[in-house]
Amino acid sequence: MSDVVPVRNALISVSDKMGLADFAAGLSAAGVTIYSTGGTRAHLEQSGIKVEDVAEYTGFPEMLDGRVKTLHPRIFAGILARRDVDEHMDTIADHDIEPFDLVVVNLYPFAATVSRSGATRGECIEQIDIGGPSLVRAAAKNHGDVAIATSPEQYGDVLDQLETLGGTTDELRTQLAAEAFDHTAGYDRAIADYMQGDAVGGEFPASMHVSLRRKTQLRYGENPHQRAALYSDSSDRSANLVSARQISGKELSYNNLLDLDAALDIARGFAEPAVSVIKHNNPCGAATGDTLSDAVDKAMAGDPLSAFGSVIGMNRTLDEATAEFLCQPGLFIEAIVAPDFEAGAVGLLTTKPRWKDNVRLMQVGRLDEPARKVSRRFISGGMLVQDADRMVSSPLQWKTVTETPVDDELWDDISFGWEMVRHVKSNAIVLAKDTSLIGVGAGQMSRVDSVEISIKKAGERSDGAILASDAFFPFPDSIEAAAKAGVLAIIQPGGSRRDDEVIAACDEHEIAMVFTGRRHFKH
Repeated sequence: MSDVVPVRNALISVSDKMGLADFAAGLSAAGVTIYSTGGTRAHLEQSGIKVEDVAEYTGFPEMLDGRVKTLHPRIFAGILARRDVDEHMDTIADHDIEPFDLVVVNLYPFAATVSRSGATRGECIEQIDIGGPSLVRAAAKNHGDVAIATSPEQYGDVLDQLETLGGTTDELRTQLAAEAFDHTAGYDRAIADYMQGDAVGGEFPASMHVSLRRKTQLRYGENPHQRAALYSDSSDRSANLVSARQISGKELSYNNLLDLDAALDIARGFAEPAVSVIKHNNPCGAATGDTLSDAVDKAMAGDPLSAFGSVIGMNRTLDEATAEFLCQPGLFIEAIVAPDFEAGAVGLLTTKPRWKDNVRLMQVGRLDEPARKVSRRFISGGMLVQDADRMVSSPLQWKTVTETPVDDELWDDISFGWEMVRHVKSNAIVLAKDTSLIGVGAGQMSRVDSVEISIKKAGERSDGAILASDAFFPFPDSIEAAAKAGVLAIIQPGGSRRDDEVIAACDEHEIAMVFTGRRHFKH
């Protein structure tokens, strides 16, 4: 016996109407009678599709500003009736109830509302869907007879089977039911997390569940022998790599995505045109400038050797002047992430022989939304969660602790260096000059080793530079190394038992030192 269930009646009630008109037109062309409500019904009728009004069918009007419309026995009995149980079919026939073979429902945008800047509690609560999850669960429970579509991405599969088989297969209905329960579970989890967080005064919730959807299978992970995949978090509404549009280039790798994310995180932290250059998840170059092309020139000069094969992040639309600079001989870039790309810039970057079909261009859109508010990291047995390190202390809170004052012309570099050092793996040291990164010491077990590496990277450019440290100096030995290199000022959190010795060493070498009172470890 065939497991194909014909689709004669469909109930459609959706929040996300993407692709809906074409889908409903396909259903109508296949002879399916469509029942719908409120805004969905109006949308379909405006598209010229004949729709039966649920309120007329149930004999009960929508009420309470649309809060009650599909919650009716004529709807739920039509969804839950089992076709292989005679009593069920006799019952709905006695009450003149139509069986629904297809239910198309997606839910109010609760997560999107919660993540929107400025959303009030009342607005968030109003986006808690009641009827939608009930319809989804009812259809998914009865998937032996009913297909449930909860995403526009599923419409094509349903139409394909209608056209080729005249109905839906058990395999498809089972798959759709599993995805439907996953959909409602994630939805309820988002609501529970919001309510728990609100109930305990903004603390982290007592329980936390991560709801992600696989977007793509990657070729491999950090190394070719490791499998990998990319998952999306629908609650993250900020400009990000997962929702970005890839304009050109080969498939992104696991390592590309990690590096591009780091590049974007750095670039979005600056108000001025900014460019970051990432290699192995650490910045090897970064700069701000009057224009993007100025910034990219300075950023690529930070460590030209390491920049070969790097990825780049920008906080402005990539223009033709910037593209011209990147196309010069000797430069090789794996991928670029930017809010947008001028058409002329895309033409340059995708037609040069060395760049064609190679460089990945990732368009993330406007950087208005803040980046992630919390960071999550899995460890054996659980997950660490913390506030993201987005809050950088204001210069008004900083204190010059040396008798040697800070020259006025150094403050821009000091601010730039302090912004940059929190993006470098600890122990982190950066040297900055002309609001550009000229030397980086990252991930060393000894802070003095990081200082020496950064100085070596900067070379002669360290003369007249500033030095930023993500944490305090435990000994004055790093100050001695900085003085020999020609460093003029140092910014660091302070807080060491030997602060007095460190400050005295700075004064001895006429180096100004600024304490911020805030540490920026990045492990």
